[in-house]
This record gives sequence, C-alpha cells and structure tokens, in this order.
Amino acid sequence: MMADDARVALGTLKIPRPYLLFLGDMTDPLDQKTAAGIHEWRPEWCAGQFRLTPETNSLGLIDMNPEQAVSAGARTMVIGTATFGGRLPDAWEDIIISAMQAGLDIASGLHDRLSMRPRLAEAAKQLGRNLFDVRGLPREFNPPVGSGRSRTGNRLLTVGTDCAVGKKFTALSIERDMRAQEISSTFRATGQTGLLISGGGVAIDSVVSDFLAGVVEMLSPDNLPDHWDVIEGQGSLFHPAYAAVSLGLLHGSQPDAFVVCHEAGRQEILGYPDFAIPRLEECIELTIALGRRVNPAIRCVGISLNTASLSERARADALSEVERQVGLPCIDPAITGTSPIINNLGL
Repeated sequence: MMADDARVALGTLKIPRPYLLFLGDMTDPLDQKTAAGIHEWRPEWCAGQFRLTPETNSLGLIDMNPEQAVSAGARTMVIGTATFGGRLPDAWEDIIISAMQAGLDIASGLHDRLSMRPRLAEAAKQLGRNLFDVRGLPREFNPPVGSGRSRTGNRLLTVGTDCAVGKKFTALSIERDMRAQEISSTFRATGQTGLLISGGGVAIDSVVSDFLAGVVEMLSPDNLPDHWDVIEGQGSLFHPAYAAVSLGLLHGSQPDAFVVCHEAGRQEILGYPDFAIPRLEECIELTIALGRRVNPAIRCVGISLNTASLSERARADALSEVERQVGLPCIDPAITGTSPIINNLGL
C-alpha cells in the first residue's frame, strides 16, 4: 500500500505501530489534539514525541528524533499537530523525508495530503515507505446518497454547542464505559484523530456534502438489536461554517439518543465572536426538531460538560446547576465517567 493508495475510508487503518508523534513547533495544546488524543487513549502505541523547538508544547513523552525513534521500535511518524487551513508547511517536507530515510512510514490527518506532494511521493516510492493520508476517500470509492432507511441496532450521537467541546472524548468515554458494563458497543470515528485512535472509520469532512448522510449510514450499518454504535460528532448545528457536517451526521446516523457536549464558561463560537453559544435547551430542541425527520423517537439522554477550566468546587456546582436546568444527567467524562448517561438509556 503505497502513497495515495493508502487513503482509508470506512475500513481498518493498517498503520504500523508504535508511533513517533510529531508535534512540530506548536505551542498551543489545542493545536496538538491529534497527538494528545492518541496519547490519551492509546498510550501503548506511543514510542515518543518529536518536537522542533524546546518551546513546543510537550505531551510528557520521551523526546526523540526519527533515528532514535526507530532504535526504540517506532514504525510510523504521525503528524499529530494541526496547522492553519490543514496545510502541510513546506519546511516540513525535508523533515518528513528525513524520517522516511530513518525507516519510518508517515501518517497524517491534514487536509493537505502527503501523497499529493511530489517530493514526498517520490521519496516514499524510492525508500519503500508508506504514506497514510487519513483524511480522504479512495479513488475507487463511490459514496451513496442517504436513503433515510431505518436500520436495526441502536445509535448514540454526540452533538455540540460548538467545535472543540469534547464530542470525541465523550463518545470514546461512553463506549469505554459501555464495554465495562458488558454492553455491546462500537465507537464510530468521523474525524482524523478518532480514526487514528480507533483504527477505522471515515474523516467525514472529506466527503462531498450531497453524500455525507449516505456515508454515515454506511459507517453505522444494520446491527444486532442490543448493539450500540457510539458515533463521534463534528461541528455544531449552530456553527456559521460547520453546521452542514453536523446536520449530515444527524440525518445519516438517525440516532436513538444524543448527548449535548459543551464547555463550561464558553460564551461565543470559537473564532467567531459575533456568534453567541446557544443555550443548552436551544441545542436540544433544534437537534430533536431536525433529527425527528429520520428518527421520530430521537431523544437527548444527557449533557457532557467540559469543566477543565473550573476548580473542583466550581465544577461540582456547574454540573449540579446544568442538571437542574435541563432535567437530564450532566457529567464531565474526564472526571465523573459516563454511567449516569448510560443508565438513562434505559437498557
């Protein structure tokens, strides 16, 4: 599997492990959420981190260059940091080629595909390395339009009041806690970080909008009556730029249940100061109104509140207040776990 043939959709990612997580020169932890997500959920896959400067934010892993990583057993360097517009900086091409020369395959979730860079594609061919572009669909994939057909099994979707509020973390936490309770469940990844954590799925923002719902239907097919697909949400129905992907996920997943994810204290859409964060009740109402088109039984089963910015006392107060406000379980999956939401499913 070489160069652009390495792109994956709806299948299993066969990326050799362990990973060297490339952090570039980013100092903002939010820019490193791909690397941080892999480290959080799959620490056993991480051999070390590769930082370009001492000021680069650290994940607490051992600092390694590609040669040291190969000596430590690493097999793939993962581009674990975001860039503006998802572009691959030209200056990184030499770094990536050096990593391939050291013996590493390369994986990336950037919009700018490794396989479309002539120097990288040629180096991969000459060195016998694989380029894994996690975002993107194989050339031979012919996505369907949504059918709206009801499917067997059960589905839970995480939705958000904004981007970067914890939809992926919440979905992974729910799936983990379901498995701990011996509930049949599968995490369905819809973003590049989720794909790299779970080993399969589709980067939904690479799908042409007309086919988005159809691809999500494929992502979560018919299943056993007691099985739950826990589907990673993207964007927000209230986002001025990314509402389309949120609606496509909602219609394609036809969720029986959804969880609203929100960051405590956030007042405006991230990067869009003219747009206020919606009220939780408004988010629930709109999700139900739009979701009923494909599943009349859709319901909200809880709130996932990201309280990372709060003190322990303020966190407890915030969780209690939201629970009182909306009349549904309110959890912070990183602190409390997700059992109250799972219990509210009525299994």
